[in-house]
Amino acid sequence: MPRFFTSDGLSLHYTDEGAGLPVLCLAGLTRDGTDFDYVAPHLEAVRLIRLDYRGRGQSDWGPHETYQIPIEGRDAIELLDHLGIEKAAVLGTSRGGLIAMVLAATVKDRLLGVALNDIGPEIADAGLEVIKNYLGRNPVWKTHQEAAEKRAAVMTAFEDVPAERWLDEVKRLYIQTREGLRIPYDPKLRDAVLGAGAQPAPDLWPLFEALGGLPLCAIRGANSDLLSPECFAEMKRRRPDMVAAEVPGRGHIPFLDEPEALDALTRWLGMLRP
Repeated sequence: MPRFFTSDGLSLHYTDEGAGLPVLCLAGLTRDGTDFDYVAPHLEAVRLIRLDYRGRGQSDWGPHETYQIPIEGRDAIELLDHLGIEKAAVLGTSRGGLIAMVLAATVKDRLLGVALNDIGPEIADAGLEVIKNYLGRNPVWKTHQEAAEKRAAVMTAFEDVPAERWLDEVKRLYIQTREGLRIPYDPKLRDAVLGAGAQPAPDLWPLFEALGGLPLCAIRGANSDLLSPECFAEMKRRRPDMVAAEVPGRGHIPFLDEPEALDALTRWLGMLRP
């Protein structure tokens, strides 16, 4: 099991597969490296590196006050240092995209390019409320099968998703125990996120502008409640060279193996290669 130690002493899990262009995958808020299982088989000639953030997946839990984007970004760079990688492209889903923007603003020389999955410099309130409702709480469902059936009914922003995909998804989201399903991350992540939310929301557009000069891709679920159409349009206006794609029938977040997402990522990867 590949692991490395952070500068503050936590042991974090990662995977490092394939050969070629190094692509560092940074997952959503409560998720881990398995977030990219659907897209991984479609990415050719890349060295796919996936990090389990502190407090998530198979990584150590830390003090909840360290569950912050700048610290998680530091962890990501320390992973690259551990692997001896000077520069990498970053594929960031949701929170992972925010981390990527922070890295662009602080250690841009370590980045080859950035792809953002359903995230931008403005975060819609509706999507934030959904996250607050489930964050840090075990689900009421007792089995993966029950969770899959309920998720299919609840995730109305997603269209034409096979039942087996929802079952596969909940197996990544929850651990089956005798007592029922539990979340695979530190529940105190809720304290960290809600505590940060008590502060005035920062202007994130300067972080987006920090991506200037880097090959950029942005993918939006057409039904997303986190990345609004207006924000996505402004992102495209400010970066007309950006590879931009909307995935129909998807909310937050696209699975990334949809044809529109794969086409965008393929074009973006093409920009990164000599």
